[in-house]
Amino acid sequence: MKKIVKYFKECYLEMKKVSWPNRQMVFQSTKIVIISTVVFALILGLVDFLLLKGIFLIF
Repeated sequence: MKKIVKYFKECYLEMKKVSWPNRQMVFQSTKIVIISTVVFALILGLVDFLLLKGIFLIF
């Protein structure tokens, strides 16, 4: 039981050292991730479509 209590105390101390982002930074990071995911999905979709059309032309 002492080990568990010690573990959580150490976790708490480490969490106090963390530099947490503010709301604006989180929003900007989320926006970048969503935009890059959509762009990457569109590129992959286009490549998939073109490869499929190419395979149909060959066969």
